[in-house]
Amino acid sequence: MSRVSLAITFLATLFLAGCAEDQFAAQQAVLAQSIAAEQPGDYFIGRRLYRRNYFFWGYIRKPQQPWSQAQLVMLNEQKTLAPDRAANAIGSDNNIEYRLKGYFSGQTVYEPASNRFYPEFVLTGYQVISGNPPQIFRDPNATDPNRLYIDKPE
Repeated sequence: MSRVSLAITFLATLFLAGCAEDQFAAQQAVLAQSIAAEQPGDYFIGRRLYRRNYFFWGYIRKPQQPWSQAQLVMLNEQKTLAPDRAANAIGSDNNIEYRLKGYFSGQTVYEPASNRFYPEFVLTGYQVISGNPPQIFRDPNATDPNRLYIDKPE
């Protein structure tokens, strides 16, 4: 009896994992269509990725560029404060998607918790696109602020 139970549990796990993969693939297909429909222009798309132990801001990409090509950036706020800092609520905008105005300075900034250098983005303006955007990470826990692993969008 225990072998049958074990086999059923194993098959159920495989089935559920397959469903999750299919759901992510379907979401990615819809996301790819919406990215392709974006208007080209002098702006960027940003997705906030807040982590309690890190100082990077999140991922930024050009319009019509897939999230897999986005860069994890450090934000220069000398011209405009980041949305969460302007609201005096650090991290409150985790996983919010923005239309960003600004530019890459060409400099890199050291982030001590990850021991890495990230490109610097000088923020000059922003507008919320979505407070509940489509998933860009395979792992559903990727937006957990307590997570130590730095996920990459797909």
